[in-house]
Amino acid sequence: MKVLVIDDDDRMRRLIGKILRLGGHQVVAAADGVAGMQAFRDERPDVVLTDIIMPEQEGLGTIMMLLRENPKVKVIAVSGGGRVGNVDILEAARTLGAHDVIAKPFKPRDLLSRVQQLVAADDTATARKAPARENPGEALQRLAAIARGSRAH
Repeated sequence: MKVLVIDDDDRMRRLIGKILRLGGHQVVAAADGVAGMQAFRDERPDVVLTDIIMPEQEGLGTIMMLLRENPKVKVIAVSGGGRVGNVDILEAARTLGAHDVIAKPFKPRDLLSRVQQLVAADDTATARKAPARENPGEALQRLAAIARGSRAH
């Protein structure tokens, strides 16, 4: 199984790569969304793990682009959690089509387990019809609605 890891933190990128290699996966790495999209096109990975907060091109936009180019790719969003403005960034990643999310810090076995679950699952069961795949504007409208809803509380 080929996994693309996109993370601007060099230590985190190497750590995730090491965990995945020990789990028997082939790993390709990129330092930001721009390099990640190029690696995605060149390497055609089965799974992409992407950080959310990165320079050059952040993870939410990268998720939208990945799924637009290949709706069958399985995406896991990885982040230190938290909020950007009024939006929970991991919730936003799910809204934009990420199949799973994992907050940093995480246990190596949890990361491997999530990757294995996505790989083992039947494509029809894991295929999610996300607005980002069909209409990025609709996905962004949903994110805006989430933000408005959290301000109301």
